[in-house]
Amino acid sequence: MIEQLKSFLPRRGGGAQIVPERSVAGRTLLLMITIMSFLSAVTLGGVVLVQKSAIAWSSDVGREVTIQIRPVEGEVMESNLRTAVALAEATPGVAAAHALTLAESEKLLEPWLGAGLDLTAIEVPRLVIVQLADPTDADIEGLTRNLGAIKGASLDTHAAWRQQLNTMAGAVVISGLMVLTLIGIATVLAIVFATRGAMASNREIVDVLHYIGASNKFIAGEFQGRFLSIGLQGGLLGALAAVLFFALVGMAAGNVLSGEASAQVGVLFGRFALGIDGILGIAAVVPVIAALTAITSRTTTQRFLAETS
Repeated sequence: MIEQLKSFLPRRGGGAQIVPERSVAGRTLLLMITIMSFLSAVTLGGVVLVQKSAIAWSSDVGREVTIQIRPVEGEVMESNLRTAVALAEATPGVAAAHALTLAESEKLLEPWLGAGLDLTAIEVPRLVIVQLADPTDADIEGLTRNLGAIKGASLDTHAAWRQQLNTMAGAVVISGLMVLTLIGIATVLAIVFATRGAMASNREIVDVLHYIGASNKFIAGEFQGRFLSIGLQGGLLGALAAVLFFALVGMAAGNVLSGEASAQVGVLFGRFALGIDGILGIAAVVPVIAALTAITSRTTTQRFLAETS
């Protein structure tokens, strides 16, 4: 009799298992974990892309300042432009400076005023683009003082733009972390329900295991091992699906969207190139999901056994 009862014990070498590998509950949990892993990886990848774009924007903006020269009665604009360029080039930390032509200045207004407008009758402010060799060493204060000699000249360091970019990047990171937290909570709840369902459906086997002397620790370990396997499979499938998703979206952004729409999407997400850090971040989702699945299933099993013992 004892030998027959021992046949219910799961054997590591491939014997009967408490939670069958091809059960409906196992397949459903695998699908759910795959979906949750995919959503987690996509969220994490999106955060990485926006963060990288924000860092690139901030770096580009920080290496450039703009001198604006407004038309002033009695002042010769071209002469003021040459003076501004000379003052900028003589400033320590400045790599280069060049004045935008009238046509280039008018082109900057096209997104707001439309193309094909004749702006020759309008006195348009002119710009001097100043490239900084090293933003930390550039004598911006000295340049600002020197520009005081030019009527209508002012210096824009783009500090407000950089602040907005940093704020936006921080908001995206916080939002991404909140989404990841919600996905994690949903995953834990699903694993709890799946584990309790598996325990209830295999109650007779669990009772037999108790009868022949199996400890709660052993039974919980068997459930942990099975759910760890499901977590690894689901996490890997979700991560691979996320990488494929970013690859497909990157191709679609370049081939399906119009030129302007593609450029706008590219400004926010770059070229959807995750890079090494993005790939590593998505890969980290796999062990995290697997560990979360295993720990949750073990804890749930131990509490279930304690309630029913």
